[in-house]
Amino acid sequence: MLEARNLTLAYGGSIILPGLDFEARVGEVTAVMGLNGVGKTSLLSALAGRHPSGGEVSLNGTSLAQGARVRSRAGIAYVPQGREVFPLLTVQENLETGFACLPRAGRSIPDSIFELFPILHEMRTRRGGDLSGGQQQQLAIARALITRPKVLLLDEPTEGIQPSIIADIGRVISGLREAGEMAIVLVEQRFDFAWKLADRIVAMKRGEIIHNDTRAASDRAKVLSMVSV
Repeated sequence: MLEARNLTLAYGGSIILPGLDFEARVGEVTAVMGLNGVGKTSLLSALAGRHPSGGEVSLNGTSLAQGARVRSRAGIAYVPQGREVFPLLTVQENLETGFACLPRAGRSIPDSIFELFPILHEMRTRRGGDLSGGQQQQLAIARALITRPKVLLLDEPTEGIQPSIIADIGRVISGLREAGEMAIVLVEQRFDFAWKLADRIVAMKRGEIIHNDTRAASDRAKVLSMVSV
């Protein structure tokens, strides 16, 4: 389980996360939803250690120090909004950047990566910048999975990509959940996509969590009203 207690984050003099509690369980998808600017990306950034934050973040009961390097080595993988693919590196080389947080003996690309994303095997010698937006998103997720994560943080994985690849990404997320080896945190603006995949629904407003319950116990219309204009 990933747990955050009294998590705070500020940019300059602006407090983005005023001190929230959050958790994500192995074998579940926790969907985080809300309007733009409510702190969803900041939450993932704080959990991943990409920005200094206050409070405590722990994984399976072990408190984690600050820093993206520490968090990634502990088992937290982050797929950022915008993908952040290296445009001049090949697909193969982009995947190999995931080796950075692995011990030398574990630095290999599992066959399962190309089973999940066959197009990446076909395009492994092409540069990342030559891929379509949807293909880059698949590459970004695959790169995160290279690290053998215990927690997978996905920030807007369907943004700006075609419907067929959105469906493929949905199937991948569902399969990873069913494997039961990691906790998945999904920040997503597409309500139906997130609702369908989620085991737990979290709604945010102004840096605070205003709803946190299982999907089964959540009223769909009420949650939709919380996260829509």
